[in-house]
Amino acid sequence: MKNQINPKRLLHSKWTKCEVINKMKHFMVTELELDEFQVVQRCVIQAVYNKQDFELDWRELKDLSVWRQGWK
Repeated sequence: MKNQINPKRLLHSKWTKCEVINKMKHFMVTELELDEFQVVQRCVIQAVYNKQDFELDWRELKDLSVWRQGWK
């Protein structure tokens, strides 16, 4: 199974990482860059715990074994 994600609604969305690393569990998408065709070019998530930023391929958020939508 996969998370259903609309790239246009990705900015400021909240995510929970299934495997907690260094107390970082909850994240929010803080930056999103789209090209002229509205295709995501860059996605940055920020850990709520320590405000650390991570750049990732937004499609990784679809993997239910790694990410859950919302803060759980």
